[in-house]
Amino acid sequence: MDVATNDADQRVRHFRQILMWPLQLMPLAEGGPFQNHSQLLDRTDAGNPWRELADEFSGDPEQFHERHYSEFVTFLPYVQRFLYGEGDGQKGSNARDGESPIRIFRRHDVAKVRMYYKDRDEPIDFDIAHLDLYFFYDIEVLILVVEIFADDLELRQVHDTLYRFGRAYPPSWDDDGSGSHCLKRSEWMAPDGRVLAASDYEKRSKYLTFVSRFRVPCISSHWEFLLRPLVLHHSDEEGLVRYRQLEYHRMPLLAYLAMDDPRALSRDDFARLVLVTGPGKIGAPPASELPLDGFEARYCYDRYWHPQAEQPGSRQLSCGHAVVMVGSARDAYFCGLEDGLLGQFRHQFFLLALIPHFHKAALLMLSDRLVTALNHLRIGQAESVKEFKRAIRQILEVFLRFTHRYWFYEISDQAQARSMFRLTRKHLGTERLYTELREEIHDMSQYLDSDSLRRQSNTVVRLTVVTTAGLIATITTGVLGMNLLDATHVPFADRLALFALVAVPSALLTGFAIAKSKALSEFLEALSDERLSPRAKLATLTAVWRRPRPPAGG
Repeated sequence: MDVATNDADQRVRHFRQILMWPLQLMPLAEGGPFQNHSQLLDRTDAGNPWRELADEFSGDPEQFHERHYSEFVTFLPYVQRFLYGEGDGQKGSNARDGESPIRIFRRHDVAKVRMYYKDRDEPIDFDIAHLDLYFFYDIEVLILVVEIFADDLELRQVHDTLYRFGRAYPPSWDDDGSGSHCLKRSEWMAPDGRVLAASDYEKRSKYLTFVSRFRVPCISSHWEFLLRPLVLHHSDEEGLVRYRQLEYHRMPLLAYLAMDDPRALSRDDFARLVLVTGPGKIGAPPASELPLDGFEARYCYDRYWHPQAEQPGSRQLSCGHAVVMVGSARDAYFCGLEDGLLGQFRHQFFLLALIPHFHKAALLMLSDRLVTALNHLRIGQAESVKEFKRAIRQILEVFLRFTHRYWFYEISDQAQARSMFRLTRKHLGTERLYTELREEIHDMSQYLDSDSLRRQSNTVVRLTVVTTAGLIATITTGVLGMNLLDATHVPFADRLALFALVAVPSALLTGFAIAKSKALSEFLEALSDERLSPRAKLATLTAVWRRPRPPAGG
């Protein structure tokens, strides 16, 4: 069906949206109270609303259901170890050795989000299912996860929510002063209905002043509230754990739509959903600018999509930035929260999207650290060069750990999971980004190796010159023996003076040979060159005692 239908006539009986916002964590200060970033949230004081989430594997076995089992077996063994850790198979072993490298913290003080739209007077309240923070061991990346849901919405409202909700800051402002492409207002609400925080997209001067001062965009106040006690790195707020943005201000998302008849959606509707372009103008024809050529092959997984059948099945779509699942609200399996596709969407599909976005965020973080190390490098300053080498070696170590612990080309043997992961990963371009970063780090590593070899070569040259200079004295004493001066019966003071008389000139000669090792090595090389005349060889010897000329302008 290519003709767009009226959005008001298309009802979304159940809608869910999961935002994933990757952020870069700044390095912790040396000597601080924390060894890793997640320790900040271990505190249980009033200023920390986050509490660590215990997974199903560490809780009561009676609470481990078939849905948890189905989620677990979706993934290959090495991915299972990454996501869930390893069990304690032997008595007496250290249980922490098998823990998952992921730590999840959740807050429960925010129950709803109220959204005010620009084209309607009444706001819409969405329930919040989860507010989570994902930390990854030894990787300075944080992912904020926000899951919201609502029932019985117009398709246009769903389009608008997907397009406007997950924006960290406004890209510009409309004539009425509101943030362009953003919601008119967003409010986080407590279980008792209190407004905990609200957006401030309309405060143009705040965003302009911040960019002018820090040269980075700030984020809206309601997103800042959600991330506390973590604070934005480029700000005047005090905080031990600081973060900054990695990507564009639009947050990656997953969307689930259960409709009366998903076959009523046009090709243009599906394109607007997966590309998150917004609803478009009422009554307007399908957007000609949407890339619909080869749309199904590029963005859709249609193995279970049967639009001509009585039960159309489900359709999964992905553009990298967004993963969308559409199906019939009349299909009990599609709407099943525990043993149906809704449960899989919230768990398996969420993880299938989380992993490639984590990959991209980690690679961008490492690339940023490379750029920062290069920006701090001052070639003429020895201490700066040492700091640069330490930074590059540390980045190389983190990259190696990321490669062997977190980097996967395949995560499942199940056809649907494997295809959706490949589709999302392809659109995100993580493999290309990984290859580029590996080559950059390899170039840096080669520079460090060549610099180390150069220093070792210079040391060998100096040692060779000193050895050559001492060879004459060694041969001489070896031929004459120690009977040249028989000091066996000389008083101790005379022997000590004689020792100093020999040791001091020897030390001075050795020091002179080291100081002039470069010039002496050139003399030795000239002396061994049969093509040079005796006069030219003598000139290289006299050059040993010449002072080098200072560089021009020095």
